[in-house]
Order: sequence, then structure tokens, then C-alpha cells
Amino acid sequence: MSETDLQNEIRCELSKYGVVVRMNTGFFQTFDGRTVKCGIKGMSDLLFIGQGYVAFIEVKTPIGRIRPEQQRFLARMKSMGHIAGVARSVDEAVKLIGSRAD
Repeated sequence: MSETDLQNEIRCELSKYGVVVRMNTGFFQTFDGRTVKCGIKGMSDLLFIGQGYVAFIEVKTPIGRIRPEQQRFLARMKSMGHIAGVARSVDEAVKLIGSRAD
């Protein structure tokens, strides 16, 4: 399964508990040829918005590696009191948002 496929499965499951936003980062070109940068380096793939809390989720396949800037972003979010972590499966994503999803 690709990371994109896993991300889509996680998005579908977590949408049962709150709002899930895919956080696009990187560069893209507009129709008129301008290059636009969006996001923050290392920002997580998904932002989950639950009742009174948010969670930042980095999606990786079972063999995917987390980059140092992604690890720093997750650590920063945790230091600010948010839920943040890596999900390598739908079950891990559900566990990450935890009992607050009830």
C-alpha cells in the first residue's frame, strides 16, 4: 500500500471522530507559471480537529522513514501540549487521537 492510500484510509476513519485536514506542503506552479510555496518544513501530513483538541499526524508506511524536520515538528507540537505522532496504520492513527475521540 502506498503512503497516499494509507493516508486516505486514515482520513476516512478519523472523519468519524472529527475534522481531518490534509496539510499540503512544498512547491507548486500556478496556471500562469508562478511558483508558490506552502506549508512549514516538516509539517505533518494530517491535522485532526476533535472536540476541544487537535492532533498532528505524520503518515508513514511500515517501512517509511521519518525525516529529521518531521521529527522536530512533532516534538514542537508535543511541547506545546498537542497530540502529535506517526501513524503507520489506521489503528495507530485512531490510537493516536486516543480516548478524546469518544
